[in-house]
Amino acid sequence: MSSPDPERVSTGIAALDDVLHGGLAADRLYLIEGRPGTGKTTLGLQFLLAGAAVGQKGLYVTLSETKTELQGVARSHGWSLDEIDIYELVDTDMNEDSRLQYTMFEPVEIELGTTVDGVLERVKQLNPQRVVFDSLSEMRLLSQSSLRYRRQILSLKQFFVGRGCTVLMLDDYSGPDDQHLESIAHGVIRLEHLLSDYGGERRRLRIIKHRGSNFVGGVHDMRIVAGGLEVYPPESASTFDSSPSTQVVESGNTAFDRLLGGGLAAGTSALLLGPAGVGKSSMTMQFAITAADRGERTVMFQFEESAHSLFARAEGLGFDLQRHVDSGLIQIINLHPGEITPSEFAGMVRKAVAPDQHGRPARIVSIDSINGYLNSMPHERFLIIQLHELLQYLGKHGVLTLVVVAQHGMLGQTMGTPVDTSYLADSVILFRYFEAGGAIRQAISVVKKRMGQHERTIREFKLSSQGIEIGTPLSEFSGVLTGVPKFIGDHDSLINPERESS
Repeated sequence: MSSPDPERVSTGIAALDDVLHGGLAADRLYLIEGRPGTGKTTLGLQFLLAGAAVGQKGLYVTLSETKTELQGVARSHGWSLDEIDIYELVDTDMNEDSRLQYTMFEPVEIELGTTVDGVLERVKQLNPQRVVFDSLSEMRLLSQSSLRYRRQILSLKQFFVGRGCTVLMLDDYSGPDDQHLESIAHGVIRLEHLLSDYGGERRRLRIIKHRGSNFVGGVHDMRIVAGGLEVYPPESASTFDSSPSTQVVESGNTAFDRLLGGGLAAGTSALLLGPAGVGKSSMTMQFAITAADRGERTVMFQFEESAHSLFARAEGLGFDLQRHVDSGLIQIINLHPGEITPSEFAGMVRKAVAPDQHGRPARIVSIDSINGYLNSMPHERFLIIQLHELLQYLGKHGVLTLVVVAQHGMLGQTMGTPVDTSYLADSVILFRYFEAGGAIRQAISVVKKRMGQHERTIREFKLSSQGIEIGTPLSEFSGVLTGVPKFIGDHDSLINPERESS
């Protein structure tokens, strides 16, 4: 007969609990390793505070930091340590005039056993359910030999587990040559701190092992913010299963919806492809405004355009963007180049599409643009694969995703894209400039739509204070998609640039 699965305890970080498929197995000893400054102490405090929140006693044993220093860390995150017992092995009452000046312990005269006995006695008095031991570097030095150090850790493990304690032991990572604790611990979590070629620093987390439990392997981006560690695990599309949506999302522009064959299907992605300034972002705004008028929520991720420019453009098109932003139906998130990682961005998207305080999930997400996405993370690899996974995740949640791609160049056959992403999208909407009668005009067409029929004509369109106007098919042109078409018809068939839409 198989033994039941052990009880799980939260690490205090929801995303890390997800990576661990429910949290840490209770009554076990875990190693949290990483170089100084990677967030080990912060993780340890979050672990104890999560226990205090559910009525579990917590003990923080510190060999390297004082209680005052720990309280300073807690204040920086807005935490109170009143519910946590802190046991210092630093002699803070030492007379400054003493002949001996210590940082921690007397040298060789103090035995390791004396130090450990004090910790065990405190545990017996408090009987905590959670313990953090910070850090093991000092114990390693006191042990004076690898054999003695290993035996001492084994005895601590037996003592804590026998008393129903879940223990985190924090240790400085000293490379692959020192793996004494990794073999003893029930699980190992490694924190890493890297510098990128440009922008902010990058922090990562890895689950090295978690005996008898499944977990999401690989590298998980993380960040230390006010409030503790935030972890951004990659999202697998298979973690959410739903039946395909049959809902059609209309743009609100009758002519454009006709071009799309009625609209775009919910749970699909559409690529808006064309040169800079041709109207791609304005079309995403058309969808967002119409969705807000229906009472549906849209999230717009802006890698390039500032909020000021976005509102000014909306006003020029006659869109009341500010009203919908104030109501929460349109959320605009501006992202700073070099300050974000792919997993962090995916985490932001997942959080943004979840139901808001009014229970409204996002129905439309726009990413403007892929060029900005690539340029914001130039040092990252496999960005397109990660974007593909994100689009699959959004599709499984029934979200219509609008992805803007700016092509290099303006006219002619020299136009190109920074990377071929057309295969990722379910629909591709192509925008073009063309010249006619000595004026630069704009054309739009739908060149791909996986779900449903669509019109295969190429139409002229114009942006004005009345919004987006789409004209009749450009049947009197040839070569429009090349950017340098040949006009063979009557100029009266074109949209009058001086006439405003009614």
